[in-house]
Amino acid sequence: MNDTSSRSPRLPLRELLLFAAVAVVVVGVFAVMGGAYATRMLVETACYAILALGLTVQWGYGGQFNAGVMGFVALGGFAATFVSIPVNTAFWASDLPLRLGSVLLAGLAVIALVVAVSRLDRLGVPSWLRTLLAVVVGLVGYLVVISWMRSVAGDIQSRVDFVGGLGLSPLLGWIVGGALAGGMGYFIGRICLGLRSDYLVIATLGIAEIIKAFLKNADWLTRGTATISPLPWPVPEPGDVGFLTARALYLSLTAVMIAVIFFLLHRAYHAPWGRMIRAIRDNETAAAAMGKSITRRHMEIFVFGCILMGIGGAALTSFTGIFDPQGYQPLNHTFLVLVMVILGGPGNNLGTLFGAVLVYIVWIMSGPLALALMQLVTGLGGDWFGWQPGNLDSRALQARVFVIGLLIVTVLRFAPRGLIPEKVARHD
Repeated sequence: MNDTSSRSPRLPLRELLLFAAVAVVVVGVFAVMGGAYATRMLVETACYAILALGLTVQWGYGGQFNAGVMGFVALGGFAATFVSIPVNTAFWASDLPLRLGSVLLAGLAVIALVVAVSRLDRLGVPSWLRTLLAVVVGLVGYLVVISWMRSVAGDIQSRVDFVGGLGLSPLLGWIVGGALAGGMGYFIGRICLGLRSDYLVIATLGIAEIIKAFLKNADWLTRGTATISPLPWPVPEPGDVGFLTARALYLSLTAVMIAVIFFLLHRAYHAPWGRMIRAIRDNETAAAAMGKSITRRHMEIFVFGCILMGIGGAALTSFTGIFDPQGYQPLNHTFLVLVMVILGGPGNNLGTLFGAVLVYIVWIMSGPLALALMQLVTGLGGDWFGWQPGNLDSRALQARVFVIGLLIVTVLRFAPRGLIPEKVARHD
């Protein structure tokens, strides 16, 4: 006779205790740092939570390691900026849009021509000759188009500074950011998802740096190192309703987004599609033997994760109010998100949210706490031994990396599957 009591749902005591502890920490931050500071921290935490959910879809669901989260965050930030900032009337009143459009059409024509040449083998052309012709056509076309592009870009910078934006809603920019990141993910996936997983790591890492370099040097499009600010918010801004109210409204918007994303991911995880994805993750050979399309499912997972990263990057950039290509760093926008997923539990959406909140609070508060501790120690050392150390602010910021590293090592040692690990359903 089966023991039915063993099948009754248990109280999630572990999860309740962990989230209660985080809630106590958040209340402490509110009490010590003030409401405006704590609310800003929570908004940024919510944006990082969206990024972490995107990574847990790729890594936790599909076993795909994405080392280029920063690139998709930057794409989302650029899309939010381009869509929402005011229109540059000087640019559109000149002949520059027509010239720029002509160059872009020429670039598309070169790409189409290269693709056509690469398929000449269907007409009986030897493969070596097809490859040679494709390389020659691509190289010549690139040199011609890039020379035209430099001329147009130089004129844009000298005459109107940069192209400006579209002056539309920031929320539309967030959607475009997700679509742009998803499109880039599709491009990477078409090349790399059919190969071994280590090629995906190399490709995403390289593409992220290429995206950052392009945005940094395309002064005609992004103003490069000159940055673009201020960026409009999708909610009333601090100048209209005050810092605390505006940030609370922004937090409410991001919380609704997280709730919707969490609900959709939860449904997908427990649906047949989710079980199929996890089966592919755990044993590709067995899944392929059952007739599952491995590459297609990998593509779906990777693109969907990139879309979430683009949306999160767009929301984060809009909140900070400035688009600075140099501000996207692998430490902040790739490694930190990876730590959130590892600490919370890959493949567990609730664990990912917990990891995002905990890691970002530790990341933000470890600097002020380290500075206070250093000031206390150096004060005592100055009284007793005559110490006079300098540059404490910089050292306190560096302490954040040490604290995060110590945290992740501790978790990997005592909870290698995360603090809230993935629960694999067992069926008799």
